[in-house]
Amino acid sequence: MKLVTLRDFQLGSLFFIAFFLSVGTTSWAQNNETISIIGVGDMMLGTNYPSTNYLPANGGKDLLKELEPVLRNADLTFGNLEGTLLDKGGTVKRCKNPAVCYAFRSPESYVDHFVNAGFDVLSIANNHFRDFGESGRTRTKEVLKSKGIFYAGLINTDEYSIFTMGGVKYGFCAFAPNVGTCDIRNVTRAKEIVANLEKECDIVIVSFHGGAEGAKNQRVTKKTEYYYGENRGNVHQFAHSVVDAGADIVFGHGPHVTRAAELYKDRFIIYSMGNFCTYGRFNLRDVAGYAPVIKLNVDKNGAFQNGEIIPIYQQKTHGPKIDSQKRATKKLIELTKADFPDSGLDISLDGRIEKTNR
Repeated sequence: MKLVTLRDFQLGSLFFIAFFLSVGTTSWAQNNETISIIGVGDMMLGTNYPSTNYLPANGGKDLLKELEPVLRNADLTFGNLEGTLLDKGGTVKRCKNPAVCYAFRSPESYVDHFVNAGFDVLSIANNHFRDFGESGRTRTKEVLKSKGIFYAGLINTDEYSIFTMGGVKYGFCAFAPNVGTCDIRNVTRAKEIVANLEKECDIVIVSFHGGAEGAKNQRVTKKTEYYYGENRGNVHQFAHSVVDAGADIVFGHGPHVTRAAELYKDRFIIYSMGNFCTYGRFNLRDVAGYAPVIKLNVDKNGAFQNGEIIPIYQQKTHGPKIDSQKRATKKLIELTKADFPDSGLDISLDGRIEKTNR
């Protein structure tokens, strides 16, 4: 387990320390067979394209500082990497509609910010991993691998990752509706990948980048979703199908807003964790500016035990900070009640996620 040190606490604000000590990020019923897993949504720590003006101050070293104690206090920490890690060059993508086209190229040194924050595994299945062509994809994977960060999500070459941490064997796979990624719309193939991982691994984690985007698309429709004419998948069907095939946790992202959660066959699904750390070129207005950090405690077979929400918010000038207004928690409660009234989960305003007592 990645222990929280005194130095970690000192790096956070005084308010955060008070919050952290009052709410806690350890489980309420830990035992030797309980495994803690953290998931966050979209991450893009700044881009040097089309201008270095979109890079944060101090080389981005301060962006994740306040959340480091939270993110490091789990057996495994996951997030979605939007864009590439590439100092320069690459073939920038062409877009049909330049008005809604963004290309992300973060300096390679920014991988250290993920390492320092405790990230163990990242999804590279999304619409921005191809932003700088083959050299961008290749170099990003090289940089992640050099720092011991696992990844998955590309068809044929990187469909899944298997690794062991703390005596637990994890299988990870990631899906999206974008060219070159493992296709969220090909549910048959997704089930095959998951089923094979389930045979070999203790815990299988599935990530998906899917669903329509923005404040008008916070609800899980349980239908195929379209955005700018693109088929973004039926995320509800996908999530249930991969759990049927052996997935233990399903982490969703892509809509850039919070979406509902549910318990299905004793396995936890969240349909979007929103924008976690998206600096410079992302819309952070209203619901796009706050998001949940999800911490889960599962047993050795991946079954949900309990969990918690650490609500964060962002603004244009800084990375994620603890949100005293608990907006993401409130939104997750609201949407889960609306979309999955029989979700199997009780979510309290203090962030605790527990099984419904029935």
